[in-house]
Amino acid sequence: MLRGLAWATVQRHRALWARAFGSWAGVPAHVVDLRSDTVTKPGPAMRRAMAEAVVGDDDYGEDPTVRELQEKAAELLGVEQTLFVPTNTMANLISVMCHCRRRGSQLLLGQECHLHVYEQGGVAQIAGVHSHPLPDLPHGTLDLAELERIITRGLGSPYYPVCELICLENTHSSSGGRVLPIDYLRQVRLLARSYGVRVHLDGARLLNASVALHVPPAHIMEHCDSVSLCFSKGLGAPVGALVGGPKDFIEEAWRLRKALGGGMRQAGVLAAAALVGLADAEEVLLRDHQNAQRFAKGAWIMAPRPHFPLVPGECLGGPQQQGPNPQQCASFDSRRVKVSRGATSGGIQGTRTLDQAAPGAVWDQSALNGHQ
Repeated sequence: MLRGLAWATVQRHRALWARAFGSWAGVPAHVVDLRSDTVTKPGPAMRRAMAEAVVGDDDYGEDPTVRELQEKAAELLGVEQTLFVPTNTMANLISVMCHCRRRGSQLLLGQECHLHVYEQGGVAQIAGVHSHPLPDLPHGTLDLAELERIITRGLGSPYYPVCELICLENTHSSSGGRVLPIDYLRQVRLLARSYGVRVHLDGARLLNASVALHVPPAHIMEHCDSVSLCFSKGLGAPVGALVGGPKDFIEEAWRLRKALGGGMRQAGVLAAAALVGLADAEEVLLRDHQNAQRFAKGAWIMAPRPHFPLVPGECLGGPQQQGPNPQQCASFDSRRVKVSRGATSGGIQGTRTLDQAAPGAVWDQSALNGHQ
């Protein structure tokens, strides 16, 4: 009996020790949050840049830090100009409104793309643009023959809306973070141009695609008319996105930003964080991708159908291959690793702590009994 009480006491203290300081194997007791790359928090360098930012009134175009960000981003993306806006959702909406000036214009896009599913139908609700969703192929691409069929159907017809714009998403988050091939982008642009249709790229994670493809972002943008780029995902800034395109396009985007309530004053505080994210992007995103690959190779034990091959920073889920079920998510969470049932993203803080916590906390064989 005494031996049993002693063993129970040891087990109780072991559980308390693990809860406070990590697993019995010595895993540090911090949470690795892989639900999304949007859960990142500014690091010391980014916070310092925000605190020391030189600012002006950006609504008058007088904030020097915002201007610096816009100029550097335009050079990086290979576009004439860019415009700093609060969110990538606003960046996409502004872009659609710039391209589709006539109410009832048609926008072609994938049925699982972010703009169609997760942006509250703003292009219809606010811009009066008709979205025609097409089935996403497994790699986040669209069928070119179907694209052409829908475009030509409206030509000269009083019955169908006239297609003005094609929207692509790169990387494609609902397909597990897939990167769109350069040759596919080229084919879409050639098809669109032959019918006078423009191409907008939802590039919220464009720099992830750039790192994965080993090409400059400007090389990807050669095949698009406009772009959005988000700073509050893999780049780790707390707020902000960009619209990029030709000079006259950005002049109209400036007016639309104001109409949508996106005009900001001393926005250099936010632009400073984005500048830090841009400066570190290539190194940080490459490490994120490598760590996400490592995580995916271990997570197959608990997720029956993970995405392979993994390209950028997202490794589980998508429309064709679902991520872990609720019980498996709970099992991850009990080991201080947070995942979602959709794509699981690396993120800056998450992937930096993978080296320390996740290998032991997630796929330690003794912890995974029953999941093999």
